[in-house]
This record gives sequence, C-alpha cells and structure tokens, in this order.
Amino acid sequence: MTIYLFDGTMDGLLTAVFDAFSLKEQPEELLTEGDALPLFCERTYQVTTDEEKARRVWTGLEKKLTREAMKLISVSWLSELKELNTPLFRYVCKVFRQGDVSRNFADTDVLTVTNIARRVLHEQLRMKQFIRFQKAKDGTYLAVVSPDHDVLPLITDHFSDRFNDQPWLIYDAKRHYGFYYDGKTVVRVTFEDEAAVPFDLRNGKLDEEALSSDDQLLQNLWRTYFKAICIKERMNPRKQLNDMPRRYWKYMTEKQ
Repeated sequence: MTIYLFDGTMDGLLTAVFDAFSLKEQPEELLTEGDALPLFCERTYQVTTDEEKARRVWTGLEKKLTREAMKLISVSWLSELKELNTPLFRYVCKVFRQGDVSRNFADTDVLTVTNIARRVLHEQLRMKQFIRFQKAKDGTYLAVVSPDHDVLPLITDHFSDRFNDQPWLIYDAKRHYGFYYDGKTVVRVTFEDEAAVPFDLRNGKLDEEALSSDDQLLQNLWRTYFKAICIKERMNPRKQLNDMPRRYWKYMTEKQ
C-alpha cells in the first residue's frame, strides 16, 4: 500500500495528482502530514507542493470539466474536512483517465465530493439567513460568525450587492479573518491582536463605547418584535432547531 503525504493545501493536492501521473502510480490514500498511517502501509511518498505543477493540473481540469463541476471542486475544498482529501484526489485522477465523471454519482468518490460541496453550499445559505449586523459609531456594520465550513469567500458578493452603500465587516472568529467592504471594494482583513478589537468574539457583541446609540435601540426593538410575534401555543422547538440550529444562536440578536 502506497500513501502520499501532502501539506493540506489545494496546491499540494493538485501537485500530488501531477506526481502520481509522473510516477505512473495510484496511491491508496492521500493524507496530511502527521496523520496516522494505515496498518498495512508499505511505502510513503512526500509530496512537495509546486505551484507550477498545481497550475497545470488545474488548467487541465478546466479543459475537461464544466464550470459547474469546477465550482463544486472549489466549494468542496472550503469544507476543510480531512475526509475529503482522498476522494477528491481520486476524483481528479479519474477525470484525467476517464474524462468528465462529475455526473457519475454511482462512483463513491464523485458522490462524496459532491455531497461535501452541497454541505458547504447549505452552510453559506445559512450564513446569508442568520448573519446579524451591528452598527458601530463610525458607521461600519459588524457581524461575527463561526461557521462549520470556510464559507466567507462564498457570501461576500451577496452582501456587497445587497449593502453596497454602507461599509461592513464580516469576521470569522473561528478562522481569525474577515472581509471588509468600504463601499467600493471587498478586502480580506486579519487582526494582529484580537484581544484589542472592540467586540467580543464569543458572542459577536460590540463594546458599548463602540456601538451606535441608534443600533442599541433597534436591537431592543427587534427583540421586542421577535417576542411579540411568537405564539406560545404554536411553539415547535424541534422545528425551530431544524430551521435555526443552536450553533448560530450566540450571534443572533433575537436569541440574546
């Protein structure tokens, strides 16, 4: 059994595909460095990430797959799931050996990659629904999130289109980065010292001295409205949890 080891990046995975074809072999698994090796591993091969090799593999995929299939591959990678590595590696190898296999859902690798991509797309839809902004005194709207998957790159276009006349910052507390929109362009931002930022990463709340006075009023009104429309006799906690999973509650105004 041959095992390939890589650095956990997309370029590393694509380099592994390039090397597998160059060496004329098909490893049983693609693991990240530090993963436990299978019991019957006979040989390991260390993949050295090479951007040129990765680019050539990606360009080859673009020639063989539809734009939709390419998007699903990119989206699946945002899942950050280790169980994606081997199926995606084999999926890409099959494309070069068999052509466009993206609709062959009888293939377990294709099905796994597609299902993971769908999970990521579902998560980005939830983010669009459940993000709650707070207005700072300088006019910037802030939202803190911690999604299961790295979906921020998938939702920035939605918010820059919908709120194109106001500055905003969406910050991923789990991955320690965010995107800031100044009214014209969206840029990726990080904080050298998160302890110094004027908001609490545990619940996304702006500090009182940074929060706009009218936003505090609006938050209170929203909570009042949320309680007023709730009909106790018709409460269905199970359905509410299904529609609005508990992991999102800590950042939602109406749940605080």
